[in-house]
Amino acid sequence: MSIQQRCVFVLGNHDLHLLAVAAGVRGPGKNDTIQEILQAPDAQDIIDWLRQQKLAHFENNHLLVHAGVLPKWNVSKTLSLASEVEEVLRSKQWKRGLEKMYGNEPAYWTNSLTGSKRLRVIVNALTRLRMCTAKGHMALSVKSAPASKPRSELMPWFDVPERATREVTVVFGHWSTLGLLIRPDVICLDTGCVWGGHLTAIRQGDRAVVQIQCKQSMDPLLTGD
Repeated sequence: MSIQQRCVFVLGNHDLHLLAVAAGVRGPGKNDTIQEILQAPDAQDIIDWLRQQKLAHFENNHLLVHAGVLPKWNVSKTLSLASEVEEVLRSKQWKRGLEKMYGNEPAYWTNSLTGSKRLRVIVNALTRLRMCTAKGHMALSVKSAPASKPRSELMPWFDVPERATREVTVVFGHWSTLGLLIRPDVICLDTGCVWGGHLTAIRQGDRAVVQIQCKQSMDPLLTGD
């Protein structure tokens, strides 16, 4: 059995960036390290495989996403909305769909959203979200760790009161400045591997943590996340 058959993968913002560069709808960034993939003999197979992956996965009362979940979304809503983006990425119009997914607006969810605005909010929440307001308005420019004494109305998405996914465990990454966080309702596994931190895994059954020290390969002052 191959690793693709044994593992579940969820797409993140950098995966979508790779797809966008491959599609020709975005140019490579100055700090990108994706040329080896794009120039590989099997590059098209890699891109086609990546387009088939999920943005959210639910199993054993754990919801897996790359970044976050908006407070009003429960598990079924999250999976349903993720599937809308997945359908676009798997379609023959995937390149056109990617063109519409970039931007910070709208910054909040409403069921009346349609078209590119709807896709953009879904993508931003699942692959870029860290901080938001109690009403679920996303602050996508904030990348620092939450302050112990907040000076604004912003809070980590998982600390919004009455969050609809609070009865399950949401597993995510994307937030290296937050670091390892293990609570009954959330697990953050981003421990800054590319910044010289650790690559972290957790065993679901007993929550045993395994970490591997990593050599720094990126400068956090020059890149996004």
